Amino acid sequence: MAISAALVKVLRERTGAGMMDCKNALQETDGDIEAAIEAMRKSGTARAAKKAGRLAAEGVIALKVAEGGRRALLLEVNSETDFVANDDHFRTFVEQVAATIMAESPADPTALSALAVVTAPDEEIDKTIEQTRQVLVARVGENISIRRFAVMSAASSGVLGTYLHAGRIGVVVELTTDNAELAKDLAMHIAASRPLYLTADDVPAALLAKEREILTAQATESGKPAAIIEKMVAGRLNKFIGEITLSGQPFVKDPDIRIAELLQRHAAGVTSFTRFEVGEGLERREENFAEQVMQQAGIS
Repeated sequence: MAISAALVKVLRERTGAGMMDCKNALQETDGDIEAAIEAMRKSGTARAAKKAGRLAAEGVIALKVAEGGRRALLLEVNSETDFVANDDHFRTFVEQVAATIMAESPADPTALSALAVVTAPDEEIDKTIEQTRQVLVARVGENISIRRFAVMSAASSGVLGTYLHAGRIGVVVELTTDNAELAKDLAMHIAASRPLYLTADDVPAALLAKEREILTAQATESGKPAAIIEKMVAGRLNKFIGEITLSGQPFVKDPDIRIAELLQRHAAGVTSFTRFEVGEGLERREENFAEQVMQQAGIS
C-alpha cells in the first residue's frame, strides 16, 4: 500500500527512527503503526516507543479537596485550544462540573451530564451539566468535553496526598498511615515520574509477555548464547518493571532509594493513586491554519 508522508511523520515522532526506517516498517505492516513500532523495537531500529502517543488535547486538570483533606477529586475537561482553556467561561464551567461531582457522586461522565448544575446559593442556573456545556460550546466556538474524573477518599487511619502542576498534571495518592508530608512527597513524585502501576504484582501478565518477546528479539541480535540471552532478558525485564511501577522507581528527591524502601522506612504503604495529565493518550489534530483562513474568506 502507499504510505503517506503524514503516517511516516507520526511514526518518526513516536520512535525517533529515521525516515526510511519508518517508511519501510510501515510498508511491511501495511500501514499499521502499532505493528510497525513493535517490529522496529524487535529489530532495534526504535529504542523505545512512546505508547501513549503525543499529548494533544488542550484543557485543564482540576483538583478539589474536601472533608478536611480526606476526600479529593481529579477532573479533566478538554477544549480544542489552549486559548479556550484559559477562558473565564471555560474555567467557570470546570468549577461547576467539579462542584456537581463532589455533591452528587455520579458514576461516570454520562451520568454526570444529566445532573443539574450545583451552584452557589446566590446563583440561578436551572440547567443540566450537558445543557451548560452546550451553551459554552456555542459561546466559545469549540467543542468542550468532560473526559474523565476520579474521586478518592482516605481510610480512617490513612491520609491523601495531592498535587496539581499548572492545571495540567494532577495526582491523588492514598497512604495507609497519617503522614501528610510523605503523602505530599509521593504525589509530587508520581506527577514527575509517571508510574503506571503500584507494584510488580499489578503489572498485567500480557504486558510482561509482550515486553519479554520484544526484549528477547533484541537480545537475540547480539548473537550471544541462549543462556546469556536469558539473563539479559531477565535483567532488562526487571528494569522495565522498576520503571513503570511506583514501588520500583527511584525517589525523585533522593534517587539513591526506591519508593518501596522509602515507604518501609516510614512504616507506610500506598493503597492506590490516580494521575491525570491533560490530553494523555489523545492524538493531536493536524491543523492547516492558512487553509482555514482561506475557507472562512470564501477562497477555494
